[in-house]
Amino acid sequence: MMIAPSLLSADFANLGKEVSAITEAGADLIHFDVMDGHFVPNITFGPMILAAIRKYTALPFEAHLMISHPQKYWKQFSDSGADIIGFHIEADVKHTELVDKIHKAGRKVCIVVNPPTDIKTIEKLLPDVDIVLVMTVNPGFGGQKFISSNLKKIEWLDQQRKTKNFKFLIEVDGGINYETAPLVKRAGADIIVAGSFIFGSKNYAETIKNLRCCK
Repeated sequence: MMIAPSLLSADFANLGKEVSAITEAGADLIHFDVMDGHFVPNITFGPMILAAIRKYTALPFEAHLMISHPQKYWKQFSDSGADIIGFHIEADVKHTELVDKIHKAGRKVCIVVNPPTDIKTIEKLLPDVDIVLVMTVNPGFGGQKFISSNLKKIEWLDQQRKTKNFKFLIEVDGGINYETAPLVKRAGADIIVAGSFIFGSKNYAETIKNLRCCK
């Protein structure tokens, strides 16, 4: 199980130090919850933040674009150091075209699905994306409670890749802790995003290790 700490819950006054700390603690990638105040009711990181802290780690940066117009801004995040570009199936864009553009730029693509959305809406994209991110909370703010009904989406995705030999990884974001991490792992998740549970802990390394080893 790979662990992707979400900087949404980090100390914003010391982001560089926080990124260094979670790198040393054993994180696998860094997750940026990018919000525009329109697609979701919050505003967070811009591409300049990614560029400013890129020097603090060699870990992959994942830009999770919770924005209304990812087609207009994805390249700015790519140019600022994002290795993975995630955008929502709910966004009003030509999804297949955007997947192709991101891949041509040499970046990996993550397609994201919100809790109320039917998982089968992304079915046509499964052969082409690198990661599918299942939101297990409604996006916009950290520290929310895990929505367990989304476990069925993870199970469906895992079955799809097994039967059709797809190569995408399954990522889960929202309400992750020692109780929910084993649930998503058993359902088929490969990557878990955790924000407040990691950054609110006293020992990042211990928390990351325990999340990774949850059974």
